[in-house]
Amino acid sequence: DQLKMELQQLLQLLLLLLCVSAEVQHDSFRVIGCSDTDGLDMMTLDGEEVWHADFIHETGVDTLPDFVSHPSFSGLYEQSVGQQQLCKNNLKIIRTGLKDIPDPLDPPTSLLYTANIVELGEKNILVCHVSGFYPAPVNVSWTRNGQKVTEGTSINFPFPNQDNTFTQISRLQFVPQLGDIYSCSVEHLALEEPLTRIWDVEVRVPQPGTGPAVFCGVGLIVGLLGVAVGTFFLIRGRES
Repeated sequence: DQLKMELQQLLQLLLLLLCVSAEVQHDSFRVIGCSDTDGLDMMTLDGEEVWHADFIHETGVDTLPDFVSHPSFSGLYEQSVGQQQLCKNNLKIIRTGLKDIPDPLDPPTSLLYTANIVELGEKNILVCHVSGFYPAPVNVSWTRNGQKVTEGTSINFPFPNQDNTFTQISRLQFVPQLGDIYSCSVEHLALEEPLTRIWDVEVRVPQPGTGPAVFCGVGLIVGLLGVAVGTFFLIRGRES
């Protein structure tokens, strides 16, 4: 009877743990904004963008990866268009009441790095990570050896940060060639001049002393094997 009661208690505990683990909480929010020339409508889930309205191409964009289930966003873009009109009407009213709105400006910071380890002649991606700016968006341009590059470039939708600033990531697909120099330039209202980062193609050279150390290690292993083999035959000879 005691064993039966303990098993029942254990089963109840397991069921409780399963119920608790099933109640997974997610963080989701929707951002809607507008200006005289731009509009923003975006949905996120756990810090990742899942949908945004593309007012230039007049469509909604599902940004979820292919390997997850996709909810229906039917009618959401049409709803966004109506909300943009309402937002711009409210913007006019607020400007009239406040005698224009002072725009807070936060300048961006940027990082420039490669997505993969650099190998000459092998396809890679340069990433220009721009963050901490307000308002959105930024304009990002690329150059190779001083010449403007547009082919193979892309930029994501402005992503809101917890401090009410934004992040945007621009990418450039390229093939590293020795001596090439790339740049990523960021333009924003809070900058008096573009913020530019430079990246040049370099090949890692083995550290001095690596070769001798390797040969020394190989020689040591061969020597130890020789000692072991010699000891083995010596013992076998004595046993004979």
